[in-house]
Amino acid sequence: MAGLSLGAGSCSRKKNTYDKTQQERREQLYGLLCDLPPRNREIGAKVVSVERKNGHLLEKLLLDLNGLQQVPAWFAIPENSKGPMPAILFSHSHGGKFHLGKDELISGNTYMPELPYAEAFTQMGYCVLCIDHWVFGERNIPTTPKNRHETDFFKETLWRGQCMWGLMVYDSLRALDYLCQRSEVDASRIGATGMSMGSTMTWWLAALDTRVKACVDICCLTDFDALIEEEGLERHGVYYFVPSLLKYFSTADINALIAPRAHLAIAGSLDKLTPVPGLHKIDRELKRVYESLGAADKWKLNIYDGIGHFETPEMRKDALDFFRRELG
Repeated sequence: MAGLSLGAGSCSRKKNTYDKTQQERREQLYGLLCDLPPRNREIGAKVVSVERKNGHLLEKLLLDLNGLQQVPAWFAIPENSKGPMPAILFSHSHGGKFHLGKDELISGNTYMPELPYAEAFTQMGYCVLCIDHWVFGERNIPTTPKNRHETDFFKETLWRGQCMWGLMVYDSLRALDYLCQRSEVDASRIGATGMSMGSTMTWWLAALDTRVKACVDICCLTDFDALIEEEGLERHGVYYFVPSLLKYFSTADINALIAPRAHLAIAGSLDKLTPVPGLHKIDRELKRVYESLGAADKWKLNIYDGIGHFETPEMRKDALDFFRRELG
């Protein structure tokens, strides 16, 4: 009865089978993002400026990630740093603040009142990169034909066989490619984080790319079915919706692709963007997945009582402590 052996070899085969299944599911998820540029195209990068700011060097970059539109970005590096170091891909939020984009990294936001993440991470000895997503920041210039307001851009992408979220995820994946190319970065210690839209981007990115070793999503781990049940679809922008997604994936299904890597989810009990019954559903399913892989300690959902769509000092502390533990 050798086929029933529970020895090390059997566990190894089980792990290999699981990894193969995960990769097939990643490819299926990526395929739902409609027509995208090739992943293997060369990335172009131009350093526009460098300044010293609050103990770190801040590079302004212009990246060619997609061959369609130049992508402005900030890259912050601890001053006087030595050797490859951990790095974070920070994804900015939405909030209707199309003018802000990547500047959230260096300026913060009204619902992110703690120290700007550029300073928080560089004080920890980490590099951090943040790009302007489509229609945000310097990519939201009305006089330029390819920069349109969100709804116009969303409609145009559908006509062209694309979807807005797919193009945004693609840019994040290519930004991760660029981050891994930087000599300052230890590519084995890369994390991802963001709030709101940036939170959703964080768990999609980590699900699709195993180079993300630890992720913290802040205030936007939304169960799609729970949102529908609450008739809350209007709470999220049009960018959020991917054709046919619910035929193949739930929110928990996508996040299960992160396992067994480290994942902390942060949510407020009064946040209308993340219905609490949906949070509990995701938590149950991911606990089961992580426990089955012997990695129960790598998944954690923290729900903060009485908090809406807002980052608190306690949330920030938990997020930074998590990265210190997982990335060093």
